[in-house]
Amino acid sequence: MTTLLVIAKEPLPGRVKTRLTPPFTPRQAAELAEASLADTLHTVAATPAARRVLVLDGAPGPWLPPGFDVVAQCAGGLDERLADAFARCAGPALLIGMDTPQVTPELLTVDFADCDAYFGPAQDGGFWALGLAEPDPRLLRGVPMSTPTTGRMQRERLVAAGLRVRDLPRLRDVDTADDARAVAVLAPRGRFAARLARCATAGPR
Repeated sequence: MTTLLVIAKEPLPGRVKTRLTPPFTPRQAAELAEASLADTLHTVAATPAARRVLVLDGAPGPWLPPGFDVVAQCAGGLDERLADAFARCAGPALLIGMDTPQVTPELLTVDFADCDAYFGPAQDGGFWALGLAEPDPRLLRGVPMSTPTTGRMQRERLVAAGLRVRDLPRLRDVDTADDARAVAVLAPRGRFAARLARCATAGPR
């Protein structure tokens, strides 16, 4: 069975979702980040897995459901931090971030029987999920992160290594206010959609 990894930042004002400010205040942006993270973690908790791991920059809070191991992110760029997360796994692993609260257990239930890797492209050119049957940190180190071509370059790295890659659906990350509104429509019953509605009603504070 697969290990499920979630890489995330502690949702503190000024440290997360800074591209939501404006129109939201840093506090509201942190509240939205917390709701997105909580939705993601509860979805992971509902997905069959050998182990569930939160790879965290910061400290866990009341938003963390039971059943997760919490490990600290290593120092370095995002490629190094993702690579280190996979290096901690001894068997098949699927890693996601905290920016897709619309994700479902069905999307996260993967089978490596006839492939070596899963790749989930993001609408902004990055990727929201990466799964490896045999976790190898070298597959991530050196891939430029947070660019419009990050996803393409990461997938090319997998293919160049001779891996059989299976693509997951393209999802939209929550980075901007437009992203937030679009994603909330996709998961209207989630914590994220509810928090976005409260922020919109309250206005800046």
